Amino acid sequence: MAKVAFLGLGVMGFPMAGHLAAKGHDVTVYNRTAAKAEAWAARHAGQWAATPADAARDCDFVMACVGNDDDLRAVCTGAEGAFAGMRAGAVFVDHTTVSAKVSRELAEVAAAAGIGYVDAPVSGGQAGAENGVLTVMCGGAEADYTAAEPVIAAYAGACRRMGEVGAGQLTKMCNQIAIAGVVQGLSEALHFAEKAGLAIPDVVEAISRGAAGSWQMSNRAQTMAENRFDFGFAVDWMRKDLGICLDTANATGASLPLTALVDQFYKEVQGMGGGRWDTSSLIARLRR
Repeated sequence: MAKVAFLGLGVMGFPMAGHLAAKGHDVTVYNRTAAKAEAWAARHAGQWAATPADAARDCDFVMACVGNDDDLRAVCTGAEGAFAGMRAGAVFVDHTTVSAKVSRELAEVAAAAGIGYVDAPVSGGQAGAENGVLTVMCGGAEADYTAAEPVIAAYAGACRRMGEVGAGQLTKMCNQIAIAGVVQGLSEALHFAEKAGLAIPDVVEAISRGAAGSWQMSNRAQTMAENRFDFGFAVDWMRKDLGICLDTANATGASLPLTALVDQFYKEVQGMGGGRWDTSSLIARLRR
């Protein structure tokens, strides 16, 4: 078993760190709000630290799942950052959805200290984290990935190396682009069914078994019909992710017209007070 630090105990990080402890790893956690780290340590009979550097000291692996590019820089760098506490030969694994640019930037800083770096964003939401079945998309040197993969397996249903550092983040962008289009299409289909006087459960039963079927339809159509939007990944987070996608598209010359449009639809949902609603709430703007 490995000595592991986990930085960031939000709705994803808290259960992910728990799975590491359940698998027998020696886990120390850090969270910006210390009370949450204390609560995790009490629940899992683990340790917590006051700074990322203290959490990371003498660890084989340091995992992070924080908010955005700036949050990641803050927990990695500086006198109290994780890199200051990590030993040469250890591997830093970042599960935050951030830009590929910051992943490459921090990987260079880590390399100068002899630290490995794997960018490893996840898909599967809060339920996937709680059930230990996340999909993990990784970028990094093959040796670093090979070392980290057995530890990541504690909370992963699928884990794959996509290329060098940054490739994991680029793959996660593909994931978010695809989800945005599917949720908008499903929202319009259900809205159309309502206006046409059709019973949504019957429509979903009829079309979900064919080419229109999707995870979103199977798992969210009923709650969308009931106007319930409290199922995990929030609109505010999706807009952050889509902003990263659109910025990267501008830099690479990719054309993302549908993504740009759906991003604006999510902005409208935020304006309706739905920033913390889950991403299936796109249908709410059609019902106004």
